[in-house]
Amino acid sequence: MPRFDYRVRNPDGSLATGAVEAPTAELAMDTLRDRGLSVISLEEAARPGLLELEIPFLSGIPIKDIVVFSRQFSVLMGSKVPIVKALQTVSRQTNNPRLQRMLVDIADEVESGTSLSVAMSKYPKAFSGFFVNMVRSGETTGRLEDVMNYLADQMERDFDLNSKIKGAMIYPIFVIVGLVVVGFIMMAFVVPKLTDVLTESGAELPITTKILIAVSTFFKAYAIQIIIAAVLAVIALQWWIRTPGGRPIWDKLILKIPVFGPLLQRIYVIRFTRSMSTMVSGGIDIPSSLEISADVVGNAFYRGQILETKREVSDGHSITTVFEREGSMPTMVSQMMSVGEETGRLSEVLDKLTDFYSREVENMVANLVSAIEPLIMLVMGVAVGAMVAAIIMPMYNLASQF
Repeated sequence: MPRFDYRVRNPDGSLATGAVEAPTAELAMDTLRDRGLSVISLEEAARPGLLELEIPFLSGIPIKDIVVFSRQFSVLMGSKVPIVKALQTVSRQTNNPRLQRMLVDIADEVESGTSLSVAMSKYPKAFSGFFVNMVRSGETTGRLEDVMNYLADQMERDFDLNSKIKGAMIYPIFVIVGLVVVGFIMMAFVVPKLTDVLTESGAELPITTKILIAVSTFFKAYAIQIIIAAVLAVIALQWWIRTPGGRPIWDKLILKIPVFGPLLQRIYVIRFTRSMSTMVSGGIDIPSSLEISADVVGNAFYRGQILETKREVSDGHSITTVFEREGSMPTMVSQMMSVGEETGRLSEVLDKLTDFYSREVENMVANLVSAIEPLIMLVMGVAVGAMVAAIIMPMYNLASQF
């Protein structure tokens, strides 16, 4: 969308400059006038060069940069620096050019009379609905400094948890992918040359060798077709997952994967309880908190469950009605939330659940890392043993006949 640089006079007579996005200059002019500004000049900003264009899937802002921004902004707010000045100061300190441009635009919007939460809501790839609503609650209660500091703490915890999980998964994924690639190359190109020697010898071959020859012949004959079919299958699966009907089914299926399913379930529980606790303690009503938490969880199946819970709560039912009926959440979550709802201490209960499941996830990740290495060694040992039994031993027997 085109950007227009403007120079305006505020209602109090002071001059201000900034930029506004609009499809046309006329609409940009109307937007500024709706804010009560007298437009002095309005010019379309120069379009970005090729290197400055934002690619959609690269246009998000890393969570680490948002954490740093939140922390710096909180410190400046605590020092009684005005919001616009604080935003401008942080924008000059950030090393991310996309975030820098966003903060400059947000500062201009705030200076023009827009609230900080509304200005941030225009950049959903950087500031989630959870983030924006917490900022709004901070503006309403006059505790914006505390809210920004709290958001930084919560985001750091999420970042640390995600980093641990990704770190635990890198090694097994790398090894598995390597095994698949090497196995495909062996079966399609290397094994056929070895088995040709055994076949031409006319010797009686063991069953393992016959199976290996059959599989190798298949891979050699249909290697290209197999690759194309695999690529098409991946593309079809991704397309199906992105459909409104496919995503909830897929997200429900991954919860049933052995070992990884329970781990993912606890991660989603942590996201839900942490975001709910933050918003309830920030004064946001439960239905609104549930609606925002549904988007924070990151699982379409749980999102549907939480939105259904919101409807139940709006109709006067308990917050745990859906969870107890569907059994989608661990029993402990439903029971403790029910107690918190009855005693009026829901925020405290959610905090305790977050701490409990955070420790459980850390233990599960540590145990998973410890168990994966010997499991991979066992798989590799079986694969090597099968190869030896199917090729090396017959070739040794053949050589010993001469």
